[in-house]
Amino acid sequence: MHCHRPDSWLSGIALCAVFATAAVAQEPKSAAPARELSQLLSAKKLESIAARMPDSREEFVGALAFPGQLMVVWAKTTAPAVVNEKLIRKDYREVYIDLNSASIVESRHFVTDLGPDGIKARPDQKQGPADSHDVATKTMRFDGSWREDKMSEADYLKAHAEADAAYARALQALIDELKKG
Repeated sequence: MHCHRPDSWLSGIALCAVFATAAVAQEPKSAAPARELSQLLSAKKLESIAARMPDSREEFVGALAFPGQLMVVWAKTTAPAVVNEKLIRKDYREVYIDLNSASIVESRHFVTDLGPDGIKARPDQKQGPADSHDVATKTMRFDGSWREDKMSEADYLKAHAEADAAYARALQALIDELKKG
């Protein structure tokens, strides 16, 4: 006969809570590329950078760097030849502006990375400023308030993981552009 003791059941719940907390506390995939991009921009004394996204002729990414913040946008454009010309001229700020204003809205992603240390699932300090990811016209603030967003915690963490992975990919395209020369 198999007997379940209440204390072992409670231990199991506590262990699950520890693992869930550890998953949220884990460094985002985008953390290292965000730091690297910030360092490269600073070393080259640049405030903006832009690039073509890997494996796409119509999707581009642009970033503006401010002290303690990265703003990154990536999207498809209806005029890739025009954007490509701006890339060739290294007119990165113009590419960034075009992606914010003249891109295909349904394909547009916009990240505000405060740190910049990658998209965190929750701010370091309760009630602190939160990273955000906009897709098309929908904004997702990663402030840890999934209930306010009418989501389950699992859906919130899934949305964070997807945003983090996409952001890491966009950052890598920018890093590769900076390292080209």
